[in-house]
Amino acid sequence: MNKLFFGGVHPKYNKEMSTTSTSFKTITPSQVIILMQQHIGSPCVPLVQVGDTVRRGQKIGDGEGLCVPVHASVSGKVTAIGQYPHPTLGSALAVVIDNDYQDTTVTNPLPTTEDEILGAIREAGIVGMGGAAFPGSIKALGAMGKVDTLIANGCECEPYITADDSLLRTNPEQVLEGMMILGDVLKPRRLVLAVEDNKAEAIARLKSHGAEYPAIELRILPTRYPQGAEKQLVQSVTGREVPPACLPCAVGCAVFNVSTFVAIFRAVRLGIPLTQRIVTISGEAIAQPQNFIVRIGTPFRALVEEAGGLNDRTERVISGGPMMGFTQSRLDVPVVKATNSILCLLKDENGAAENPVCLRCGKCVAACPMRLQPLYLYRYVNARRLDELQRLNLMDCMECGSCAFTCPGKLPLVERFRAGKKMLKEAQKK
Repeated sequence: MNKLFFGGVHPKYNKEMSTTSTSFKTITPSQVIILMQQHIGSPCVPLVQVGDTVRRGQKIGDGEGLCVPVHASVSGKVTAIGQYPHPTLGSALAVVIDNDYQDTTVTNPLPTTEDEILGAIREAGIVGMGGAAFPGSIKALGAMGKVDTLIANGCECEPYITADDSLLRTNPEQVLEGMMILGDVLKPRRLVLAVEDNKAEAIARLKSHGAEYPAIELRILPTRYPQGAEKQLVQSVTGREVPPACLPCAVGCAVFNVSTFVAIFRAVRLGIPLTQRIVTISGEAIAQPQNFIVRIGTPFRALVEEAGGLNDRTERVISGGPMMGFTQSRLDVPVVKATNSILCLLKDENGAAENPVCLRCGKCVAACPMRLQPLYLYRYVNARRLDELQRLNLMDCMECGSCAFTCPGKLPLVERFRAGKKMLKEAQKK
């Protein structure tokens, strides 16, 4: 029996727009912009100079500490190094490569021992590809000896996005192989692949491989946002609640996105670093919603053009989904490792009103899956009451947008909570 998490909402999912095809076109642009900051932690330092010739898969940036390398996603010549648009940070240092269309490729040695596998995951530049972008090798290392359950997150609960669904429909065996690889390293008692019940075709494909992977349990969960959030998924699968300010390993669980498992499979079994991913481009404002296999560093504009272009009445382009994504002011921003969707909308149906007013209805409290009190957090952010923000655990907010979705007063709740987190971080630095 599934253990339902607290709160959550049921938005219109709109996933059928981009699931009509099971074969995906690969986008190979004339130029890629490889950002040096594609993960949580320290940015990479470029390892190449303008004028250098690079091969696909060649490491072109790396750093120390909480950092993983970045690689060239095409072969060609480095033509620029400088500040370029970033989908979430505004701007960041990047290496620009002009594609020579030869795809001259570098592959890495195949690992055999546990230490070599963790090293290969790190050297392949693998991060959490569901959106968090935490370095995969560090997450795996932190879970060693501490977890009894390894969970593959295939829920993909946010509206419009079908990148992971498409992956499960077309290459489920790579996900399952990736789970077995990491399972051999972490040695949990349970391996669980969790999928929401609105992905019938993906579920059927996974069931067809069940006999080949008897160690992996397929868990079908009721569709509910934000089912795919780590802490909520842990509770749905195991019944365990992750304490405030803690990670899933505190309750014996490790959660990785299904796309991350495919990246692990490619790195460990094929020696191929992370240079591409599936990206959904969807929304009422795009002519031909679909999924693409996209080289990291591809400008958003190239995907928009391949999908038939934007409607004249386009109001917003979002990196990510409508609940947690970041609105973009320009289309020359490049795809990063955590870019699972580019969403093009005609109108922000759930946006803030011109004069938002809190009605004190309490709907946001009932919807918050983290059991926070959004109406008070909103008030204290505006009043800059940092003591109260800490007391009410603002930093536990995962910015899922459930509160804003239910708010009849159309308060810009997530926007203000992001501002409040920034205030708390600045205060801690001082």
